[in-house]
Amino acid sequence: MRRGDQPRWLGFCGSALLATATVAGSLGTPRWFTGSAALPLAVGVGGMGLVVLAWALLGRLVLASGDIAPGPRALRSTFLLWAAPLLVVPPLFSGDAHSYLAQGEIAARGLDPYAVGPNEGLGAAAKLTQSVSGYWRDAPSPYGPLFSGIQRLIAQLAGEQQAAAILLHRLIALAGVALLLWAVPRLAARAGVSAGVPLWLGVLNPLVLWHFVAGVHNDALMLGLMAAGTAIALSAVDETVQWWRLSLGVVVIALGADVKVPAVVALAVVGTALARRMGGRLWHLVLAGGAMVAAVAVVSAVVSAITGLGFGWLGTLGTSSQLNSWMAPTNWLGFLGGGIGSLFGLHLTQPTIGAGRIIGYAVIVCGLAVLIHRQLRGRIGDLQALGLMFAVVVVFGPVVQPWYLLWAVVPLAVCLPACRARTVLIGLVGVFAVLLPPLGGEAGELVLGYLGGLLILAVAAFAAHRSQPFRLAGPEPSRELQETRSARG
Repeated sequence: MRRGDQPRWLGFCGSALLATATVAGSLGTPRWFTGSAALPLAVGVGGMGLVVLAWALLGRLVLASGDIAPGPRALRSTFLLWAAPLLVVPPLFSGDAHSYLAQGEIAARGLDPYAVGPNEGLGAAAKLTQSVSGYWRDAPSPYGPLFSGIQRLIAQLAGEQQAAAILLHRLIALAGVALLLWAVPRLAARAGVSAGVPLWLGVLNPLVLWHFVAGVHNDALMLGLMAAGTAIALSAVDETVQWWRLSLGVVVIALGADVKVPAVVALAVVGTALARRMGGRLWHLVLAGGAMVAAVAVVSAVVSAITGLGFGWLGTLGTSSQLNSWMAPTNWLGFLGGGIGSLFGLHLTQPTIGAGRIIGYAVIVCGLAVLIHRQLRGRIGDLQALGLMFAVVVVFGPVVQPWYLLWAVVPLAVCLPACRARTVLIGLVGVFAVLLPPLGGEAGELVLGYLGGLLILAVAAFAAHRSQPFRLAGPEPSRELQETRSARG
């Protein structure tokens, strides 16, 4: 068995274990397996840990480079192998997919998804409404007109078959992942690096498997369109500006923004790259930036007109920020202030969170301005600017979810050299991959589930350590060194 095959099949076993646990947990059978939520949760967490371990072991081979490193084709096939068991599971790690179904049904009934939530549009007793998290039952859709049109089409095609609707949404997410698999090697070529590390860190990582394949998040389509459009657009401003290719890339990025608005960050990078190609002066930046704004406005107007959904989505872009995300650093001061205030009978949580968010927005504006200036002057590359811009938006934004990290990971995976920053990024991916459990449960069940998962992972890690192929997963010594060692022996 080749060295790359051990982590490859270990990851498949972990993915299959996760899928088995979650399917059994959702079906409620057999009794011996699902008598307590802690048992399927432990098996699921153990499967997650095996995938993360396999990803790390595969990374040793990829980062080692040379003859032992798997190539892009092997990495793509490994991704397909790991993703295969997750294609049959119910949506994991969050209930956003159920919100997609409810919003699509609202639009299919001829109602405005940007004006009513599931409670009002479908009725509080409706099955679709009951499956939506209580946080969002009264909230209108926060997504762009392209995705709302897709939601409506899926609702019309699937009818009352929720399983079929989930499958169609998963196919949309997989289309986004396919765009990533197409775009990342082309972005790597532009950065002058081989595609191995970018594919391993940017696409093959557990966050993509958990939240794009299993979780069915529309961020997959947004990020896929953004990456593909960026690859096309930046290739058009290398030496001489190829206007048709640039226009195509800008349109594709704008379509990504019509799924979720953060994709517009890529237009800032493309506009700055165009301004630098035009001469790099301030008025070039203003001209190119105005063209990007006009392009996204025209594309959004066309999509809104074609779908017939209008421009109500412009008023609901902040819907997601209604949730006080515990992962968002801008909310931490509010939680701290609220806790201290409660000791004195004061209600300070929301006012303090509001102040923290204002500070966060100010930091985002200033941070983006600094990065655009540095990119315009050629002090940082286009892809580095894109990754850092997304990092600023995520860290200082009002809401942080584990899959938001991928907005920055994909471009940074392409451009970061072998340095401490890349090591930190790899560590963050590993940590964020295990932050959320695949299944819900009471506090005690979650604790027992994670302890059981750690036990499964410890056994697998011990077996991997004892395995000769894993222990020799680093670079092989050269033939000359082997001959020297043999002579000394």
